[in-house]
Amino acid sequence: MTRRLYLVALAVAAMSGRPEGRPLPIQVGLIRIGQALIPVGHAFHGVPAGATSRTRQHVEALASEKFDGRLTGSAGERLAADYIVAELQKIGAKPLPGQADYRVPFEFTAGSRDGGSTLSVSFAGTGVNRAGASRTFDARREVQALSFSDNGEVKGPLVFAGYGIVVPEAQDFGYDSYATLDVKDKVVLVLRYFPEDAEQKTKAILARYSDLRYKAQAARQRGAKAILVVTGPRSPNGGETVPMSFDTALAGSGLAAASISGNVATSIFSAIPDKTLEAVQQSLDTANPHVAGFEIPGLTITLHTIVVREKQEGHNILAVLPATTPPTGISRPWVAVGAHYDHLGHGNNGSSLARKEEAGRIHFGADDNASGTAAVLAIGEALAKQSRRRNVLLGLWSGEEIGLIGSAAFAARPLVPLDQIAAYLNFDMVGRMQDNKLGVQAIGTSPAWPKILEQANVAAGFDLKTQQDPYQPTDVATFNQAGVPCLTFSTGNHADYHRPTDTADKIDYEDLDRVVGFAVTLARRLEDLDELPAFTKVNESTQGASRAGVRVFTGTIPDYTSEAKGLLLGGVIGGGPAEEAGLQKGDVIVEIAGQSITNIYDYTYALELLKIGQPVKVVYVRGGKRIETMLTPSARK
Repeated sequence: MTRRLYLVALAVAAMSGRPEGRPLPIQVGLIRIGQALIPVGHAFHGVPAGATSRTRQHVEALASEKFDGRLTGSAGERLAADYIVAELQKIGAKPLPGQADYRVPFEFTAGSRDGGSTLSVSFAGTGVNRAGASRTFDARREVQALSFSDNGEVKGPLVFAGYGIVVPEAQDFGYDSYATLDVKDKVVLVLRYFPEDAEQKTKAILARYSDLRYKAQAARQRGAKAILVVTGPRSPNGGETVPMSFDTALAGSGLAAASISGNVATSIFSAIPDKTLEAVQQSLDTANPHVAGFEIPGLTITLHTIVVREKQEGHNILAVLPATTPPTGISRPWVAVGAHYDHLGHGNNGSSLARKEEAGRIHFGADDNASGTAAVLAIGEALAKQSRRRNVLLGLWSGEEIGLIGSAAFAARPLVPLDQIAAYLNFDMVGRMQDNKLGVQAIGTSPAWPKILEQANVAAGFDLKTQQDPYQPTDVATFNQAGVPCLTFSTGNHADYHRPTDTADKIDYEDLDRVVGFAVTLARRLEDLDELPAFTKVNESTQGASRAGVRVFTGTIPDYTSEAKGLLLGGVIGGGPAEEAGLQKGDVIVEIAGQSITNIYDYTYALELLKIGQPVKVVYVRGGKRIETMLTPSARK
């Protein structure tokens, strides 16, 4: 079926079921993007032949060497901000009411390191550990502060609290590592991760609450003065201290927190007759909620934590296209359109997926997210040339790659009241269209979205792949938490994600311009609505383990927009287990380790059954043919 026939079929389908067969309202007119006249309300195929793509200009500028990867707080980020501000000025966008500048600063932690933490263990018992004996550990391989630790010195008795996991009562699943323990004013020792031998569904629940910040919070709420974390001998990375992760918190977590090595834990457990850490972990690994922790008598722990945090300043870029007629009396008189413009710099903060030979090179971030930034600028340019019933907020966020901190800073101190925003449209990685598929996530934030999207898509003709979930690792999550109906658009993942190879020459500019046309139609509909989308709170899914809970690394890049029965691969990470097993983009995994795979959640469950270094059989479909291979998972650090 040709695209023209496809659009006719869409229009016919859209008319069915409406009173008297009246067609859906489509606004017809022309918008200008750069030198291109784009028909709104008709099939949008990108810019006409010979015209200049405005999005290409933006992407090639933002993803150039000049901007050095646009790391938040860097000189490259500031140069990118200057470029964006200049483009906003060109289209006639203004700073927000009451603001003299488009740039809105926010402070963040650019990195943290251990400044020399120490741990002393004093024994009061007899026998092997005579009264008054003590040991002090100061090497980072033995004791290392966690990135969210408070600074200071804590002294107290020690309580072992198993895996330190507390599942909220609302989950209707009884598991509380502190149920029988008194940890007030004491030091708590917990295992990293979660029970190794639990059933698959149990693991999925426990994994959601195994993040070390959650564990620290649970200990603090019960009165503990400090928390120590050890990676048990039955777990991946057994006995190793936890690497100090990139953490954007400006302050600690309210208590001292450190990881200790297996050697330190062995020294601690030597105070307990007939118990070893491995045996204790094994008793906990069934996830039996009645297996309790215990106080370790005769020990006094002195923990001194030093976390050095480097604070820097990033900048959001905020502008407004004011309503062309005063929006007096109009409910929620703002429509917001946004994207993050920051990226990874040279990839030194831990989230780079660069191959060994690519390490340290500029991560250009053409798709992630120069494409989204270019889309917002082009949408703004088109809307600036039209009448507007509502104000249009253009938000270009920084700090997304380090934890959504730019949009979160805006939500914490909004320069536009959040309850005055009718809707927020987010664009993140929209430059690598595959098979006409456009992912639309967070449609669960309003029951109005399916109809609005269907109407706007009559002209665009995308194969929309919708998802209810608003809890995405992008700025849409901030607006969802603030109670704003929102959508986020993406053309999906690919093998260049978070690598220096995400370059401007790989962007599909014709389809990126089509996304812009679709978004302009959608924004105009939102501007004109009397009955605005009502916000609906979506309960966060309990399916699948959290990213923090997944310990194995397979090197697969899922295609989240796919409706294939199985896990469609959007790519594989170079040098990773999947590539070594012969898997490649376009393969559909239908079985791994004997577990059938029908979707991303099945795959996440199955990962918890894998063992580091132990080969497993993978069955996948390529070109309609079922193929088997062996994949050997490695450890996720």
